[in-house]
Amino acid sequence: MVAIHATASIDTCPNPTHDVTHSETVGFHSLSTERTAYSPRVEGTIPAWLSGTLIRNGPGKFEVDGRRVNHWFDGLAMLRRYSFADGNVEYTNRFLRTDAYADAMAGRLTGQFGTDTRSWRRIFETIRSFGLPEPTDNTNVHVANIDGEYVALTEAPQRVAFDPETLDTRGSFEFEDEIPEQITAAHLVDDPHREELVGFTTEFGLQPQYHIYRIPRGSRRRRLISSVDARGPAYIHDCSVTDKHAILVESPLRLSVLRALNPFSEGAIDLLNWEPSMPTRILVVDRSTGALVADPTFEATFCFHHVNAYLEAGDIVLDLIEFPNSEIVGSLSLDALDGQGFPDVPVGRLMRYRIDPAANTVDRSQQYAGGMELPRVVQATVGRRHRYAYGQATDRSGANGLVKVDCDTGVATEWWEDGCYVEEPIPVQRPDGEAEDDGVVLAPVLDINREQTQLVVFDAATLTVEARVYLPHAEPFGFHGRFFPEL
Repeated sequence: MVAIHATASIDTCPNPTHDVTHSETVGFHSLSTERTAYSPRVEGTIPAWLSGTLIRNGPGKFEVDGRRVNHWFDGLAMLRRYSFADGNVEYTNRFLRTDAYADAMAGRLTGQFGTDTRSWRRIFETIRSFGLPEPTDNTNVHVANIDGEYVALTEAPQRVAFDPETLDTRGSFEFEDEIPEQITAAHLVDDPHREELVGFTTEFGLQPQYHIYRIPRGSRRRRLISSVDARGPAYIHDCSVTDKHAILVESPLRLSVLRALNPFSEGAIDLLNWEPSMPTRILVVDRSTGALVADPTFEATFCFHHVNAYLEAGDIVLDLIEFPNSEIVGSLSLDALDGQGFPDVPVGRLMRYRIDPAANTVDRSQQYAGGMELPRVVQATVGRRHRYAYGQATDRSGANGLVKVDCDTGVATEWWEDGCYVEEPIPVQRPDGEAEDDGVVLAPVLDINREQTQLVVFDAATLTVEARVYLPHAEPFGFHGRFFPEL
């Protein structure tokens, strides 16, 4: 069944008929094959104007020497490249050849988010380094173009450069600065208007801090915008910008410094502690002066991913995906996902925060009644007013969908197909298009009945399917990617 419809409230199309079975977990199976410059079968028509390369990142292997990692976040990094030109597409996938990959090939498990990798060797190295274990170079979360180098990112302070054509690993990428970091942003906001990337690091200590920085186009030196005292500190995954501000959302999911100093901890997930009696705090920093211009608080919530932010009539509008608590983090363990698939994962809601810096207050409202995650806007609206937000539609049994939310009217357009799981959608605006939704949306879709992944090209205005690109295998569920028109 395929459903495309619009609704001003929760979706109304019938639930997919597919029952939750073990076949749903095919997205958490390891992929051993690598393809280079593969020409996949295409059904439909890819627009001739679509020129550039989508590079995605995510886990590709979950077993080491017969042992399965504990958490989705610990799979070995595998890059996937989909290159478009003249209505054609070419596909390449390749594991990053990192120290973590070499350890895995030698039978040693070194995942560090939710997998117990304790050994006397690791304990000794942790004690020798004064409590903080050597960060993993399994950079499986995101990608970015930094100073002309294409880089794979994770939340550990390690980055790995790769060739954007072949996906071959080039080695460690180093910044030319000394900003402190024990944890770092895997999401770098690419602001096309100011031609810079914006990110942040977290530093432990007697007074933990968040260091917010910018990277000018053509540089690999991070410039410090501001250092803000942290409460906790918190586990923060993403951030947003307006043309004048950088914004962090600090939830009460705390990173325990004492647990971080414990060499017997299993991984980063072992450091997290949810404190529901503590508030969520929004940190709004002036990008020019570094001043903290607002820090309103409200009830305890958790956020993985931001949508976008912009200024409007003196207020700051911030759209993001909100969870009522931090259960989403533990629910992505492979024990939970192997048993039930995604239906038991907590539901995130698309929320709009309207921040009044003068009054230091925030009003919150829900934008879309259905479940939503992995949100994106077109690149031209980053840090500016956006109308449409695209994302993975969740909260269904037997499928994940694609949703486009009109943030002005509240109307949502959805696409569902029985037994199909949509990953992060990437909207690409037509080069000479004026409307935000004049273009396409690119999204990998895993068909669990065929056990095959398609890269689906949707019309960005209507979510009708323009083309399906049939890949030679089922890709494991990935995380994030970027479309690089220059490639």
